[in-house]
Amino acid sequence: MFPWVAFLSYCVIAVYTPGPNNIMSMNNAATVGFVKGLPFNYGIFTGFSSVMLLCTLFSSLLLTHIPQMQLPMKILGASYMVYLAVKTWLPAKKRAAAGKAGTYAAGALLQLINPKIYIYGINAIANFILPYHRAWPVLAGFAVLLAFIGCSGNICWALFGSAFSKLFSRHKLVVNIVMSALLLYCAAALFI
Repeated sequence: MFPWVAFLSYCVIAVYTPGPNNIMSMNNAATVGFVKGLPFNYGIFTGFSSVMLLCTLFSSLLLTHIPQMQLPMKILGASYMVYLAVKTWLPAKKRAAAGKAGTYAAGALLQLINPKIYIYGINAIANFILPYHRAWPVLAGFAVLLAFIGCSGNICWALFGSAFSKLFSRHKLVVNIVMSALLLYCAAALFI
């Protein structure tokens, strides 16, 4: 019998904790509003779905090669998170994109180098799904389910960012420092 409670518990905990998608979704919605930030979140969903399908398709191969791939993926992902942290921390006048919504393409491309979703997908697929299911239609359905659960976290964080945008604008420096610190934590957590 498939362990739905354990599977869904893992998914919810993994996707609702701070990560690049959630922090960027919240920051984007706080800057431009929830509705104007939706294309970025649609891009996240598209990229997230693609990555989940790839993780599903190549999970057994990746699990075989994780020791060789893990460190370069962590370094690349952590480097990008540090870049995002610096970009978020800089005062608004120094940021060229201040006040502009994140694009669909930016949301989709973020997924290609987001180590959190690779780890999320590989763990869910290897530990919860593959022991019970091997048929491709079922695996594809789980990949899409993983993407929907993941993007539900982004939408919640975006709603939070939009709802508190006035508070965030009054305390922009503190918010930027907190968001940057969370991104740096995400980067460091890859090596802990």
